[in-house]
Amino acid sequence: MTTTLSPSDAGAVVGEAPLSGVTVIDLSHVYNGPYATFLMALAGAEVIKVEPHTGEHLRSRGDMGGAALPFAMLNSNKKPITLDLKSEQGKEILRKLVKKADILVENFAPGVMERLGLGSAALRQINPRLIYGSSSGYGKDGPYRNYPAMDLVMQAMSGVINSTGHPDHPPVKSGAALCDFFAGIHLYSAIMTALFARERTGRGQTVEVSMQDATYCSLASNYGMLNARGDAAPERTGNRHGGLGVSPYNAYPTKDGYVVVNSPGDRHFNAILDVIGRPELKEDPRLNSRGARVQNFQLVDELLETWTRDRTKNEVADQMLKAGVPCAPVRNLREVMNDENMHARGSLQWVDHPELGRVVLPHTPLNFEGVPRRPLEPSLPLGASNEEVIVGMLGYSKEEFDRLVQQKIV
Repeated sequence: MTTTLSPSDAGAVVGEAPLSGVTVIDLSHVYNGPYATFLMALAGAEVIKVEPHTGEHLRSRGDMGGAALPFAMLNSNKKPITLDLKSEQGKEILRKLVKKADILVENFAPGVMERLGLGSAALRQINPRLIYGSSSGYGKDGPYRNYPAMDLVMQAMSGVINSTGHPDHPPVKSGAALCDFFAGIHLYSAIMTALFARERTGRGQTVEVSMQDATYCSLASNYGMLNARGDAAPERTGNRHGGLGVSPYNAYPTKDGYVVVNSPGDRHFNAILDVIGRPELKEDPRLNSRGARVQNFQLVDELLETWTRDRTKNEVADQMLKAGVPCAPVRNLREVMNDENMHARGSLQWVDHPELGRVVLPHTPLNFEGVPRRPLEPSLPLGASNEEVIVGMLGYSKEEFDRLVQQKIV
């Protein structure tokens, strides 16, 4: 059973999901596009997930261990069908779906859909109101358009890897698939912007997001330091601020792990001094301004470490947070998966999944006042909605459907 929440405001009028009545054709795979369409599904859209007979790439990784849960995380509330888009009958079925759709999403390499005869121009001739959303590593044009791109590659090209790690160690990738999900968020934003424009003009349009473009601004602090210091700017700052403009700003050792502390303003640092029992240092010229603390960051870190190392990470966090200091324990994934706040809000929910058993799945981060969260419907097996969509939505007879199955079109 899934857990659902009532509207946070008991007095609010319960409204319809904002994308109710919107039909989405999801041709995307792995993380980038599927996250955008996941957000649409949980906002009320009917999302028809079109896959090849072998399943999309993330589904087919499941037999190697570890990929089955990510697929389930990103494909709740979608209707999966299989189509052979290299066959004329498969293409014809897709075109019939396009006539009934509002949005189509794909994240193939540039040119793939055009070679199939299913590019944005062709599909928007069939349905001028269609919003065609596309995402790729480097975009449709430019000298890199044909380069293959996955998250690791994009982290390297975007500067994420070179900026991650400690100054005296080799660069490392981010633990999070940042470029994939940044692109997915921007793709959702672009499609929703186009949907809004369609309300005004009646016309659809093609929108495009590259992973490279979507990642650039996330390194704003690092670019700021490069602009200010030129070649003297360190490439990696470890757990310190990317622009080395704030101190304390680091991960500090505790009895059972680490805790992060951030002091963006003087009042935060004065509160820290009160918590650690060193209020006499508030007037110390080495520490009484942000600029001074940045210049003397080693002294600042020593002050914090001397105090934190004799306490647990949760003890440190509790005391700092009570004093209004931005602070958090460095948590492992099991701790995060059982986060009290996210479960209380319904952002994470325990779900009985038909294939995976009882697992934690995310809900959408997008909340709409007065609209209750849609119940999470677990991701379905490959092609589970074939008959529902082909017969029920497109009007094929049962005999025609059976023939399509025999011919391996669906």
